[in-house]
Amino acid sequence: MTKYDLIVVGAGNLGTFHAFHALKAGKKVLMLEKDAAPIEATVRNFGQVVPSGQALDTWFEYGRTSLDIYGHIQQRTDISARPNGSYYLASDDDELQLLEEAKQLFQERDYQAHLLTSTVCIEKIPSLKNSYCKGGLFFPQEFSVEPRLMVNRVRNLLIQEYGMEYLNNTTVIDCAVNQGICEVVSAKGEKFFAEKVAICNGRDFKALYPELFENSDLSICKLNMMSTVPMPEVELRGNILSGLSIRRYDSFKSCASYPTIKLPESLEEYQKWGIHILFKQAIDGSIIIGDSHEYASVQQAADLDFSINMTINDLILKEAQRMIDLPTWEIQQYWAGYYSQTKDGGIYEHDIDKKIFIATGIGGKGMTTSPGFAQKRVKEIFG
Repeated sequence: MTKYDLIVVGAGNLGTFHAFHALKAGKKVLMLEKDAAPIEATVRNFGQVVPSGQALDTWFEYGRTSLDIYGHIQQRTDISARPNGSYYLASDDDELQLLEEAKQLFQERDYQAHLLTSTVCIEKIPSLKNSYCKGGLFFPQEFSVEPRLMVNRVRNLLIQEYGMEYLNNTTVIDCAVNQGICEVVSAKGEKFFAEKVAICNGRDFKALYPELFENSDLSICKLNMMSTVPMPEVELRGNILSGLSIRRYDSFKSCASYPTIKLPESLEEYQKWGIHILFKQAIDGSIIIGDSHEYASVQQAADLDFSINMTINDLILKEAQRMIDLPTWEIQQYWAGYYSQTKDGGIYEHDIDKKIFIATGIGGKGMTTSPGFAQKRVKEIFG
């Protein structure tokens, strides 16, 4: 009987970095994944690593730690992490005021942030429309990654260099503590044993612990995203975030002026659907555009069906076209992403007998903060 120090259930970003930190601490780790490879929120996002958008003094700090971790791994193997920085672009005076105040907040935390005039923004982003941009705030140390590449390449590194064991197409149906040992059972009847277990399987946590899931404060969020055809002639470097992003992201809520800003009437429909505009150019030259946010309680998650709402996508494209010029707006792909999140914007954590540790509901900040958060979590697991 092989006994592991840690079994990680779920090979997404959060699970992968739980494994990463445990392996670095010299632990024997087994990772179990229900699909051939991760197919949920970890690979259905923009691939923007933006601590600048996170709640200051909490998730911002996890994001800052994550930048160091991504950079360290990128030096060892190509995980597609590119330090192109992030641009927040203000479309009106209120948003510009928030950028000016935010710069001071980040300066106090010794985090690089540079205010840019509208002229400089257009020099940096030639496709940007002068009619949209009043100015910008640039964070030079932030990363862009390719989600569908990154998590799989990190996992391969853990297998090849750290000796992690990995089983995919292995659905866990039971996890319990028997006589002080964690016993994990798969749908195939396989049994695995460990000192500790980390459950990091996103909204699928409901299948293992339905009562905990039902009584959690989690909600489910659905996002709409899209990708243009490749445009290698366009150079759209870095993460590009809009005035709607400035109005939405937690870090800007710490600015003194935030309670006083008013939403223009023309953008009220965008607020209804939780739309804020992001751009990122993928390595094939296509432009990823989005996104929106529709919510349902865990009890009503089926209300967020599998369909693509073209009314939402039309609104996204309309605002995107107000921001930048592209040679073509031909869309090659639409998709929806789903994740669970807590009502307070944190994460759902629960342990069973100090042996089984559940972490889920990290929301839309998983790509940015998972490496840093998992570092803290693994220290707690092995106390």
